Amino acid sequence: MTHAAPVSPVDRAGLRQRIDKALTEFLAGQRGWLTAVDDGLLPVAEAIEAFVLGGGKRLRPAFGYWGYRGAGGVDSDQVVAALAALEFVQASALIHDDLMDRSDTRRGEPAVHRRFAARHRAAGWGGDADAFGDSAAILLGDLCLVWSDELLHSSGLAPATVARARPVFDEMRTEVTVGQYLDVLTQATADTSLDRAAKVARYKSAKYTVERPMLLGAALAGAPPEVHAAYSAYGLPLGEAFQLRDDVLGVFGDPELTGKPAGDDLREGKRTYLVAAAMETLDQAGREALLAGLGVPDLDAAGVDRLRELITTSGALERAEQHIAALTESALAALTAVDLDTEARQALVDLAIAATRRPA
Repeated sequence: MTHAAPVSPVDRAGLRQRIDKALTEFLAGQRGWLTAVDDGLLPVAEAIEAFVLGGGKRLRPAFGYWGYRGAGGVDSDQVVAALAALEFVQASALIHDDLMDRSDTRRGEPAVHRRFAARHRAAGWGGDADAFGDSAAILLGDLCLVWSDELLHSSGLAPATVARARPVFDEMRTEVTVGQYLDVLTQATADTSLDRAAKVARYKSAKYTVERPMLLGAALAGAPPEVHAAYSAYGLPLGEAFQLRDDVLGVFGDPELTGKPAGDDLREGKRTYLVAAAMETLDQAGREALLAGLGVPDLDAAGVDRLRELITTSGALERAEQHIAALTESALAALTAVDLDTEARQALVDLAIAATRRPA
């Protein structure tokens, strides 16, 4: 006897398909607007469509949606469209992050700045192709952030409902932007403390991945303060666990799964929890060896393996795995403190597991 595989929390209620439909319809309208201005904007529309529709787990809208449903919100396509706006915040952050990190790829495809630099070269245009690509990426990332606002407001929800969610949405976008700056600052100052790594992870990724989407859903549902408190107690540790998992994948992940070259975080000099934890326990020679390889753009496979070995033998990898487990357990415990819709509660449990599990 065979059993059907459990339905992913992102796919429950046809959610992924509904999110993609909202994004596709919105982007079709934006394409029409852009090309009416100038035919030269067609590649802009195509690049954003490829970036937004071509991949992504849709975790942020899913956290927002099940947070909304858990707080008693009534399902509607308008709510799904409003929460789909989170995908444009994510796109903006990733486009800018790839540029700042000088990453070549994203999800196995050329990063946006590389895509437009290649377009410049292929067309034989004047000026510097890489500078053109960088400028395009800055502007496309900005455009995605603008469109996140536009999709929220054009979702069809009542103005009073959108107004309730507006402070959460605004604070989230501020947090991820200053988190990006703190990441750049931390690399420049070579700060390898655990406190700094945790703060960067919290503001650059953790809060806007889980906590803020959850609070956005709660605000759309008009939830009481105790629900907001429980969602923060669930969302913040889970967001940090999610970022820790991402940090582990950035060093030890399979490129087939991550869409980026193996060890890219090491070449980019990321001062992550893994690096900070390793620096705490390595001896002087080990710390010097780790710092010598960290942030070397052309670090070869053997160099990546050496740094991985240092991180593993220091105990940092196991410490990160234990921290992920503890943070996830704390997040799940927070869900027991508030009365939630049964289906939504299970979806939030499943989302926590999906967001933090080790890849097979």
